[in-house]
Order: sequence, then structure tokens, then C-alpha cells
Amino acid sequence: MRPRSLAEFVGQPDLLGPGRPLRGLIERDAVPSLIFWGPPGCGKTTLARLIAERSRARYLEYSAVAVGAKELKEVMSEAERVRHALGHRTLIFLDEIHRFNKAQQDALLPWVERGDITLIGATTENPSFEVNAALLSRMRLFVLRPLEPAELGEILRRALADPRGLAGRAPVFTDDALDLIGRLSQGDARGALNLLETAAAGGGDAPAEIDGERLADLIRRRALRHDKSGEEHFNLISALHKSLRNSDPQAGLYWLARLLEAGDDPLYVARRLVRFASEDVGLADPQALPQAIAGRDAMQFIGRPEGDLALAQAVVYLALAPKSNALYRGYAAASQEVTAGSNPPVPLQLRNAPTPLMKGLGYGRDYVYAHDVPGGTARMACLPDELAGKVFYAPTRRGFEAVLAERLERLAAWRRRGSGDGPPGTGGE
Repeated sequence: MRPRSLAEFVGQPDLLGPGRPLRGLIERDAVPSLIFWGPPGCGKTTLARLIAERSRARYLEYSAVAVGAKELKEVMSEAERVRHALGHRTLIFLDEIHRFNKAQQDALLPWVERGDITLIGATTENPSFEVNAALLSRMRLFVLRPLEPAELGEILRRALADPRGLAGRAPVFTDDALDLIGRLSQGDARGALNLLETAAAGGGDAPAEIDGERLADLIRRRALRHDKSGEEHFNLISALHKSLRNSDPQAGLYWLARLLEAGDDPLYVARRLVRFASEDVGLADPQALPQAIAGRDAMQFIGRPEGDLALAQAVVYLALAPKSNALYRGYAAASQEVTAGSNPPVPLQLRNAPTPLMKGLGYGRDYVYAHDVPGGTARMACLPDELAGKVFYAPTRRGFEAVLAERLERLAAWRRRGSGDGPPGTGGE
């Protein structure tokens, strides 16, 4: 059912609609070396073949998984000879170009730069991370999106009516069944056609109608699109983190389910929740970190699927907890101070003096044991003189941090006075 012309191609209207950039290049036979970036089943290979047919160029197709740089160099050398001798162009389609390492990608540069070949690379991974900048700068990038359910529906109906597809060999599919296939396929035309074929074969010999309910029985489970080491993994983690930060437990549960049901490592997810508890909640709710750690421990103890609920509990708690990044900002500021070279000696009053020599040098002199003074706080300086008055942790007025903020203000005012009454007690009095 692969489209045989641009007229049969479904989807990508932003690139192939009237007056759009890629369509204009194809129609003028002026396609440069380019990269198609998009998810599986969105039309990358089909477009390369249609471009080759339209241009009448010598067309060679390879997968980066199965071909080596040495073989490609030989092919490109031949393409160079053909161009100089006969004036014929060679179009090379390299699927999964991100599978080539840096050295292999560098080997493509001279031929692309001289125009000896037109290289079309296809990748499901972000080219910013997976394709060398030097190669990427010499190729035009076109981003293909997943197909819409309506576009998948058009492809499925064509497959049911076309002799190349299932015409006369499949039961009747209702609109709701085709819509379900479109939703399950997540924008992947190849996946949609596979599901259609599976459902048609599973429907039996009788020309029975297949509706949405029967289709769900025939297709029990499909693989969720998720690459645990690829960009989508980090997209899902990012969506979970940002949903929790925005206090949205509904979205938090959804993104958690997307991760777990796709087979992500639940302990990795748990570690991210522990990080979130300190980074985005902090002391606005001191119970956030214990909740996250309890979720991690429960998952480690009982595993999946029982442990999913423990992580779900942590997700909802973190979403609804008051938010503060004061702890995150405070530690980052202290770390920056240290790494910038601000490392004065530890004040003498804070040093231990285990030997007479150290005691004679002033180690521990003027140290005040906080428990021995009224209120349990001394006016003794604990930062080096060069950093006196420096503020790293500045609590918000959200959640429990409001109590801590008031406590800090009272302590600061008491220290500024320098004499008189004892220090304020703990927060809340």
C-alpha cells in the first residue's frame, strides 16, 4: 500500500501542501541533501522513493544498521564517476542515519559538500543530538509529524478498497473500528496497516462485521511507542516532572502510567520523584521527601504491578504539595560560591582542637556551645568573615516554609541587635 505518487501520499500538509517548501523542491526537481526527522510510519522512506522517481536520479537505498562506511565510500566514488562521465545524479537514501557514529558520518561529508550525491537521511531521533553538526549544516532538515487519526482512517479505507491491499479479502470494518485502529496506532501508518491486517486475519472466514468492541477483543495489547534510551523517554520524564511542578495530579498520573506501561524502569522513575521532592517541594512540605522515598522502597520491595500504586501515591502527594525551589536555589548558590573560588579558611571558633598545639593556635577559641545559652542559639558567626551576611537559603511563604521564613527573620533581627534579650525560640511561638 505504499503510495506510488505524491497524489496518493497522505499527511504532512505543512510540507507537501500547495505552495509548501518540500513540495516546491520536489516539483522543481531541486531537492538538496536533506534529513527527514519523524516518528515511525510517518512517510520518510516513501518520500525518499517518490523524490527519486520524480527526479529520475539513480536511486540507492541503505540502512545504517546494515551498511558500513567502507561500502558507502565505494558507492559514492562510483556516483562521482557517473556524474562526471554521464552527468547522471545519484540519490542515496540512508535510513536510520543516527546509527552511524561520528567517524562514519564524517566520511559522508566530502561527497555531500561537493554535490556528487544527493543524500537523504532518515531518523527517528533528534538530529541535534544524533547527527554531526558539520553534516547537519550541509543538509536541509524537514520535520515530519505523526499522522492524524483522520489521515490514518483514509489510509485504512484505501487499503480495504484497493486490490493491492485487502479488497475482497477482509470483513467489513465499521467506522468506530477504524477509528480505534487509528488511535491505537499513535500516528504510525505502518502500525495501522499491521493492526488492520491482524484484525482481518483474526476475524475468521465468515464475512462478519468487525466493530470497535470486537476489534478490542482481537487486539489485546499493542506496543506503546517508547524508547527507554531515546528522546521519547526523556520527553515523558519531562512531562511528568513539569506536571507535578504545576500541581496537576491528573497529568502526573497519566505520564506515570505512560512510563510504567511502556516498560520503563520503575526505580528510575522513583529516583526522579525523590529528586523532585527536594528540588520542587523542599521544605515547603517536609513530608514530600519521605513520601517519595517510601514509594521507591515499596516498589523495590514488591515490584510491578503492585508497586505501581506506591509510585502513584507519591505522584499525587508531590503534585498537591506546596511548591518551593528555595532549597534548590540555596544549594546552587552555595555551590556556585565554592566553585567560583570563594574558599576562605574555616573560622577558628568552628575548628576542633584535639592537640595542645592546635589549641595554642586558637582553634576552638570563642566557640559557644549553643545548648548552653538561653534559647539554644548563640550570636557566634559561622560563615567566614568574607561571606558575612551572605544569604543562600531564602524560604518562600508557601507551606511549612512560611514558618521557617518567620523563624529566619526573627533570628536575623536578634543578631542585628547584638545584645539584650535572648534569641527567639523555635518557629510557631
